[in-house]
Amino acid sequence: MIAETPTVLEPVAHALAHATSTRMFRFEVGHAAANEHETAAHTPVESLDLASLIAHCLGSYLTGRWEEALASALVGEARHHDRADRIPVWPFQLCRALVAAGRGADDVSRGTLADDLARFGPAPEARVIRQYVRHVRALAAIGRGDVESAYQEAAAMSRAGVLHSCEGQALWVSMDLVEAAVRTNRRTEAAAHVTAMREANVAALSPRMALIEAGSAAMAAPDPISVDLFEDAIAIPDVERWPFELARVRLAYGERLRRSRAITESRTHFAAALDAFQRLGARPWATRAAIELRAAGETISPTDLRATPVLTPQEHQTALLAATGLTNKEIAERLFLSPRTVGAHLYRVFPKLGVTTRAALRDALTTLHAEHDERGLASAPQAVA
Repeated sequence: MIAETPTVLEPVAHALAHATSTRMFRFEVGHAAANEHETAAHTPVESLDLASLIAHCLGSYLTGRWEEALASALVGEARHHDRADRIPVWPFQLCRALVAAGRGADDVSRGTLADDLARFGPAPEARVIRQYVRHVRALAAIGRGDVESAYQEAAAMSRAGVLHSCEGQALWVSMDLVEAAVRTNRRTEAAAHVTAMREANVAALSPRMALIEAGSAAMAAPDPISVDLFEDAIAIPDVERWPFELARVRLAYGERLRRSRAITESRTHFAAALDAFQRLGARPWATRAAIELRAAGETISPTDLRATPVLTPQEHQTALLAATGLTNKEIAERLFLSPRTVGAHLYRVFPKLGVTTRAALRDALTTLHAEHDERGLASAPQAVA
């Protein structure tokens, strides 16, 4: 069911530099953000106006370009600090928190970044921001397998079977709610939420929402009919545009096939999901897919059960120097970079390595090097003297 009469999202519009609420709602369903991301793809991030930068950041996250999302977020946060709070910072913190949650940097997604998002007073956008914090926490919880917490966070945004038309951001968490409901044996609630999505014609909002609705319907369906629904979901046109959601649907499909003894068929979906999660650096999801693939009879090495984070040479050099205790300014002098660029590298490195402080970098890098050695990957570059 749809609760209340559709209303505009004035608080979000206000927060997003006077963007229209219609435009923000289109961000919610993942249509305008992705399109505007592509429009801005050939424009240097630093040259984008605020609305375009937010669109680029959100669009990059939604379309699986998570490194671009982090880079855009850094630029946005730097503008916020440079201009003494005259522009909103939370949309950029949200992007970073979502990437961190997807990548399993649990202390980040549940701690620092989520706290930063929630640290707002009685500003008009505060309630909306608190809802996004719940989204981040739900995503982090379902990734680490805490499905009860994931359900509680998602249901707090919009209870099962109800899509609040004045809470556009609740659409983002629809599949989280359904999957968590199914995995906590709340099948009635899962089915009710799918019904609400269908009654609201969520699939018509965007191809991404069509995937989320179809994937949710397949997850909630009983075994005899779920296969056809999963096939319908992965056959949606341009579905590859949303790699994280698609991989989640494929993983759920593979689990259903394996449970029904269609072992050979399940491997195809587990392998595709594993590849996508590894490309995104979504470590908890990759681990889950790898475990399922091994259970389906595929030979998986122990190191394949972990998605090794990939650092660029400059990110690696920056991290090595930061681990020694150097400041951003000192690192910048060593590498002939600006302090802001050093900060950008560290913003990307921290969620990749699952850490939140410089003090944790040394151990994380030691683990990373060991994983590279185990997998026979090329040696990481050394920091310059």
